[in-house]
Amino acid sequence: MFPYTPTDPGRIPVELGAQFKRHAGRFGVGLLLLGLYQVAQWWFDNHFMSAINAATSGQDALALNLGCLLVAVALGAFVARVLSRLVVFNAGRIAEYELRRALLYRLQRLGPPFFQRMSSGEIMSRVTNDLVQVRLLLGFGVLNVINTPFALVSALAVTLPISAKLTVAALAPLPVLIIVTRSFSRQLYTRTLENQNAIGAMSEQVQNSIAGVRVVRSFALEEQEIRAFSRTNQQYLEKSLALARLRGSFGPVMQAITAVGALVVFWYGGYLMLADELDTGGFLAFYRALGRLTWPLMSLGFLVGLVQRGRAAYTRLAQIYEAVPDIVDGPATPTPDGVGRLEVRHLSFSHADTRVLDDVSFMLEPGASIAVVGRTGSGKSTLAELLPRLLATPPGRVFLDGQDICDLPLAYVRKMIGYAQQDAFLFSTTVSRNIAFPLDEPDSEAALLSIRDAARRVHVLDEMLALPDGLDTIVGERGVQLSGGQKQRVALAGALLVQPRILVLDDPLSAVDARTEKRILDTIDRERSERSVILVTHRVAAARRCDRIIVLDAGRIVESGTHEELIAHQGIYARFAEEQRIQSELEKLGEAEYPSLQREVVVP
Repeated sequence: MFPYTPTDPGRIPVELGAQFKRHAGRFGVGLLLLGLYQVAQWWFDNHFMSAINAATSGQDALALNLGCLLVAVALGAFVARVLSRLVVFNAGRIAEYELRRALLYRLQRLGPPFFQRMSSGEIMSRVTNDLVQVRLLLGFGVLNVINTPFALVSALAVTLPISAKLTVAALAPLPVLIIVTRSFSRQLYTRTLENQNAIGAMSEQVQNSIAGVRVVRSFALEEQEIRAFSRTNQQYLEKSLALARLRGSFGPVMQAITAVGALVVFWYGGYLMLADELDTGGFLAFYRALGRLTWPLMSLGFLVGLVQRGRAAYTRLAQIYEAVPDIVDGPATPTPDGVGRLEVRHLSFSHADTRVLDDVSFMLEPGASIAVVGRTGSGKSTLAELLPRLLATPPGRVFLDGQDICDLPLAYVRKMIGYAQQDAFLFSTTVSRNIAFPLDEPDSEAALLSIRDAARRVHVLDEMLALPDGLDTIVGERGVQLSGGQKQRVALAGALLVQPRILVLDDPLSAVDARTEKRILDTIDRERSERSVILVTHRVAAARRCDRIIVLDAGRIVESGTHEELIAHQGIYARFAEEQRIQSELEKLGEAEYPSLQREVVVP
């Protein structure tokens, strides 16, 4: 019934009203089934009254026949009730599935400024807990919103013909019920929103503690982390208890009001029976119909709480849905015979109010290499991230094969310009899966051969094969089982698998020893016929291998040329070279004096 076909997540409507419309067919069928159920209940109550009166008046055959019909109708009503829940609850589940896909789609397209405002722990809280609340709203909430008015009409259709006076008396507490519900509703929304925010803060605290567990242990700050979590947990407990007290008091108050209605029915109904204005069958049928109405009214408090929790949860989700990506696809069609010629023209860039790059220009021809050198904070990493549009590259400043990269599709730009970052990130899966992350079929035979070849080219294959499970070893959270140099080389192997035209290396070999770095750079040199290289580095020994070197200082290119030209210029680059020459000599002296210590240092 209503087969579901997954939709492009970019086209999924995320507004609650749009989701109602999207699943209107399912909700409509659920409405029809609930209508049939209430009609069956109306028929059952009327004939139940006749069966009781027939039995008490000695009409046994009629009572038996009516009893058989009542059993059949009750079974049919049961089937309609179950089907209505299946249809409506499935609509809620599908809506949750779609909203979660749309949420991940939007998160993948948001830039660094958004993630600086919202932590990953807070995002996880919204993706899990808040989406569950929205699903309950669109499933159980919709079901009861439909069922309550149907139950009211169905019950009144039974009680009014039996006794209009008793019906009015039974509904006397209804205005009080509505006033109390409205009062609680406002408080439930506010306290639920506060509670959801507290859950997000607690999730963030837990995630940070787990992700940084090595740092915490290295400084012996376990007790401090526990105290910080206790404070966050206490705040969540207070918000949770405040919400629980409100919800806990809501139920008894609602039950007390509805109990007053039941007492009125027994008292006044008994009086009408003594006055011969109401027979036994009529009273029992009236009470049964009122019971069908009482439960929806009693659950009104729960329903209101559910709706308010769903609204509060969606308010938090909307902060992600409504966030505007600062990096979007361009409309242009890429050049079909693109060779990877990169040109940077007067590129400037600022973080907030701080100028990071200022009027940077250079040209990278296919097969060429450029080294970007500079002190910490000179803008090297920012430049590396702007080239593949990992940051919001200003339009009209970076060109790929003559086309502005801001006009090109992001997938094309990032396929042409591969990027390997210094702070290598590994997923909590196997070594093989981390290297094969860019591949569509990472478990195919061809992929496995490519994985081993890429690991060999960055000189990490033998080390990975020496692990307990070889390439199938789980690297742990963020690659915690590997050394810094191993993580960098595994990430670099994955970047090589993409086979980009231009490879941007943002100091990805800073954690490896000089010998391993030389071997990897030898490999990259051999591949220069297939790809250009931009090497961001602080090591003069690595920079001198490139065709050209640009030196950044305070975001500006202050020197440019070959290694020999810059040494002869006696500027910043020459000072770098001299500082590193002295450092290298000191290390050699240390190796000669403490050879065992030096051996420990150079092991990756």
